[in-house]
Amino acid sequence: MDSVELLHGLSSYFSTILAFLRQLLTGLLETLRIPFYFTLVVDVVVSTYYKFCGLSPLTVDLDDQTTMHFWTPYRRQFHKPNLVMIHGYGGDTRLQFIYQVPSLSQKFNLYLPDLLFFGKSYSKRPDRTDMFQASCVVKGLKKLGVDRFSVYSISYGGYVAYEMAEMYPKEVEKVVIVSTGVGCSEEQKREQLKKIGRDPKELLLPATTSDLRQLVNLTVYKCNPIKWFPDIFLEQFMNVSYF
Repeated sequence: MDSVELLHGLSSYFSTILAFLRQLLTGLLETLRIPFYFTLVVDVVVSTYYKFCGLSPLTVDLDDQTTMHFWTPYRRQFHKPNLVMIHGYGGDTRLQFIYQVPSLSQKFNLYLPDLLFFGKSYSKRPDRTDMFQASCVVKGLKKLGVDRFSVYSISYGGYVAYEMAEMYPKEVEKVVIVSTGVGCSEEQKREQLKKIGRDPKELLLPATTSDLRQLVNLTVYKCNPIKWFPDIFLEQFMNVSYF
């Protein structure tokens, strides 16, 4: 057996052991009915992390029906440019930009909104369009005293950023759009959906932990952050995110 075969064999062996331990831990927690407040712990840790990066949470009422939640600079420094970071579909802004915030906060005044109907932003209005999202983000920024800014966006947030640039050319300076289908043709989108082999709506709002794992596999490039998480943790995360 050469070194490559040995390495593959060991990798398979340890993967099997870890999968078994994950299932064992899930079954143990369910059997003992231990209240494990996983999502609460994550929320506290991530929020504290953002505060150490110089950001603080702030809620802005746009009107009597719409409220937006932002992470904003604790102390705005006017010599720094303003950068708005727009997250993708699902969850809130913190988890999607957790790796970028420490370095970018050194050079920019960062503004990270939760898009409406995600995180702590919500509206009683029936509008669900990208234009409505874009309008609300800009209105929220103006209430915070931010009149000129650049935008970095990812996935669904790219559609919102595109509309922000089109609707508010005087306010938006530069736009970065990452991993977004804004520039894709309908044929390219259909081809990509064929590769997935599932209705994308089933994965965007996963009802089972297996669907959530598949979604993460499709959207994360280098590593899978939930690969070895017991299902009971993921179920708590989905309950908090969707209900």
